Amino acid sequence: MRIGLIRHGLTDWNVLGRIQGQSDIPLNEEGRQQARLLANRLLEEAYKWDYIITSGLSRAQETGEIISGILNTPMLPPDERLKERSFGQAEGLTALEREEKWGVDWNLQDLGQEKEPAMQARILSFMNDLAEQYPDQHILVISHGALLAQLYRALYEDQYSERIGNLSLTILEKAESDWNPLLYNCTKHLLAADSVHEK
Repeated sequence: MRIGLIRHGLTDWNVLGRIQGQSDIPLNEEGRQQARLLANRLLEEAYKWDYIITSGLSRAQETGEIISGILNTPMLPPDERLKERSFGQAEGLTALEREEKWGVDWNLQDLGQEKEPAMQARILSFMNDLAEQYPDQHILVISHGALLAQLYRALYEDQYSERIGNLSLTILEKAESDWNPLLYNCTKHLLAADSVHEK
């Protein structure tokens, strides 16, 4: 099986640098356009997808619905394990606001945020269950940046550490007990839109 891992499209909080966590912030219009661009890319590529599953937070859900509509690919029920990390008291704050309240090492303090081992455990549980339930299917999974980063850390240690971009695509292929990366954090479908903005 293959899994295409996608980070949701852009939101207004992304633009402002506010941590979203499990706050249910919707896509903005640019985020919707990003989803359309990725869907159009997927239409043209050789890989075909059987199902889409999302975290259930509206920014991931709507990203999935846009892609589903263009690809004509059915959506599975959302899975709670795909939700973003809870950032506790830091949710809704910008980097400057976080540092003013708690200092530059705010992320090392206990502010009610979900711990990294717990994040890794839930996303690996999801991956294992998906592989068992759909061993011969190819599935697009739409989730969130911090959670996807923890998945890649769990699978590959520090081999992949760059920031996960909005509407980035990573493709993993199941080979016995391993997930082999075929593509990582690719956003080439957004480059055409960037060049239009620059004109």
